[in-house]
Amino acid sequence: MLAKIFTTWKLLLKLLGLEILFSSLKSTPSFSHSPSHLGLVHSLEHLLKKTKKTFKTAATTMRSTLLLLLLVPLTQPVPSTQQDSHVISEYGSDNSEETMFSQDDEDKYQDGKNIKEKVPMIIPDENSFQLQRDETVTSLPTKRENDEMPTCLLCVCLSGSVYCEEVDIDAVPPLPKESAYLYARFNKIKKLTAKDFADMPNLRRLDFTGNLIEDIEDGTFSKLSLLEELSLAENQLLRLPVLPSKLILLNAKHNKIKSRGIKANAFKKLNKLSFLYLDHNALESVPPNLPESLRIIHLQFNNITSVTDDTFCKSNDTRYIRDRIEEIRLEGNPIILGKHPNSFICLKRLPIGSYF
Repeated sequence: MLAKIFTTWKLLLKLLGLEILFSSLKSTPSFSHSPSHLGLVHSLEHLLKKTKKTFKTAATTMRSTLLLLLLVPLTQPVPSTQQDSHVISEYGSDNSEETMFSQDDEDKYQDGKNIKEKVPMIIPDENSFQLQRDETVTSLPTKRENDEMPTCLLCVCLSGSVYCEEVDIDAVPPLPKESAYLYARFNKIKKLTAKDFADMPNLRRLDFTGNLIEDIEDGTFSKLSLLEELSLAENQLLRLPVLPSKLILLNAKHNKIKSRGIKANAFKKLNKLSFLYLDHNALESVPPNLPESLRIIHLQFNNITSVTDDTFCKSNDTRYIRDRIEEIRLEGNPIILGKHPNSFICLKRLPIGSYF
């Protein structure tokens, strides 16, 4: 009997549902007070409460799952190809602006539509900054480009003086027209030409000590009418160029100059020349026609083997006195000065050198 009753309840439960069936049974007076069915009523009531609780948990889980499904598409990163195709990089300045457009914008512009679409700017990542730093490094000027910089940026310009010392230049830089003194020591200059000093009438002193100068054009200093001091020491010179007439000091020591590299009348018209430094070269003899104005003559450590009575004095004038000369240095040469007593008879002081 009970088995049939339970079978009937299961069938009604499937057709009507648990909540509707239970409400109908409770509303029936005869059923609710029947002792034989009280256990079934309590069982159904307990099952209903448990089912409601399960449905609430399932509903909460369902809502959380739906919310996650809605948020996932929003958090997915944009593919790199799509992102790169719509990037606009703008680097603003007063005079220039660089913009990179997408392929669609370029097509529209080429079709004559002139459509301008504004795409939001994306902040570059660390890789972008690294690329920018690399481009900056590659754009740094080389030493040859430095040679083309304005002289007063590459060198130091102070009150008519230009200091270009140890800046690795291989040619004379363009000078301000008011320049009077140029110090270009210890560089890599190999040659001097007339163009280097064109339209520079105010130059008074040039110093090219410690370069690699091998050749100087004869007309390089011809138009420098005010030039008084010229230093060409510690270079690779084999000969001397034509010198300006108002020169007071010439320093060409520590070169490779031989006697044939100095013209016979190179010093004859230099009436103001007082200091001549030609030591540590390859001279075989003392240069001829030295001017009367000389006070200091340095010829030590050459290959000078002999002097004549006319080298410093005048053989046809026994009364001639050369009173301006203060110092002549001939040490370090193969010449024996004691063998040429008449060569120094007009001097107040004997030359420095070996006499025996």
